[in-house]
Formats: sequence, C-alpha cells, structure tokens
Amino acid sequence: MKRVITFILTIFSFAMMKAQEQNPPVKVAVIGLTHTHVHWILGREDRGDIEIIGIVEPNTDLAERYTKQHGFSMDIVYPTMEALMQEVQPEAVTAFGTIYDHLEVVEFFAPKGIHVMVEKPLAVSLAHAKKMQALAKKHNIHLLTNYETTWYGSNLKAYEMVHQDNMIGDIRKIVVHDGHPGPKEIGVNVEFLEWLIDPKYNGAGALTDFGC
Repeated sequence: MKRVITFILTIFSFAMMKAQEQNPPVKVAVIGLTHTHVHWILGREDRGDIEIIGIVEPNTDLAERYTKQHGFSMDIVYPTMEALMQEVQPEAVTAFGTIYDHLEVVEFFAPKGIHVMVEKPLAVSLAHAKKMQALAKKHNIHLLTNYETTWYGSNLKAYEMVHQDNMIGDIRKIVVHDGHPGPKEIGVNVEFLEWLIDPKYNGAGALTDFGC
C-alpha cells in the first residue's frame, strides 16, 4: 500500500510540474495551521505551481503570526470552512489541523468536487480512513497524504539509481533507524503540541507518524 501511495504522489508531483509549465497555478486553500508542516505549503507560492487563495484558522493569534511570517494578508483568513467557501472557490485544499479533523475536511470538500491533501498520517483510525476513502471514490476526487519525504529530491534520485539504473541489484531488505528526542524536547510550538500528544486527536501519535 505504501508503494502505491508513493507512486501516486510521485505522479502527482510530476503533474504539478507540468501544470506549472503549461497552466495557471492551482488555487489552493489551507485548512488549519496547527501542524507545523504547513510552513512547506505557505512557503512555496513563489514556485508558481500553487496560489493560496484562502486559509481557515480560528486561532487568530496563530494566523497572524504565520501570515506575517510568510507575507500573506489576514484578509484571506477565515474562521470556518463555510466562511471560506462563501468567498473563494479553491480547486484543492490542504489539511494541516489535527489528524482527527481530516475526516471532517473530506466530508466537507469531497461533495463539492474539491481535491484534498492531508498531512500524515491519513486518519486516526481505520473507521475514519474507510469513510474518507468512500467519499473520495463517490465524489471522484484525489485524496492524498503528505508523506514529507516523498518530495525529497534525494529520495527520488535514490529510487532512480535502484530501479532505473540498476546500480545495486535487487533490494531484499531495508533497515531504517529514525526518530528524535520527542516533540516537546525539540521545541514544537504550543498549538501543535497540545493535540500532538492526545490519542484522540492524533491517533497512535509518534508510532503512526514515524511508522508511515
């Protein structure tokens, strides 16, 4: 399953590059700012492949901090998804709130035909994941998971060296050592930390986050 998702994201990345060359940028709304991987989205507008036309974040202090950091106006920040949709029409949304919120985001945007990318992991439970899958299929949208390392150029190069250039032969086993001292210890901001260690809002927490 992981290999399928990685393949899909690789194709999506290629499609986005082609779209950048031939078409206007994809109109994107950001739903939630509490997951700090959101900085990767907020900081990439200058690449020209996306245009951030709206942000949903009820925490005004957090929204002001991040919009100032990345040069956005607070005029594009909305307190709810309903308020956002009254003003703008995104082609896709990216969810960077709690993992528990992912289902609600898909439930809201999928019936509108709007594509969704959520931060890893996909969902807090199998039940949530199955509901999200059913909604994506019913409404014919792309539902993607942001596996951060999928976008690393070094990983793409390693894949090409193994699978295209056949530099090391068949891979039979991969051993990965990964981790860090903990979210509090590495200085995660309070808005992220308050749900990151909550099993309801983050599912299996670090186990799922590193495991995926």
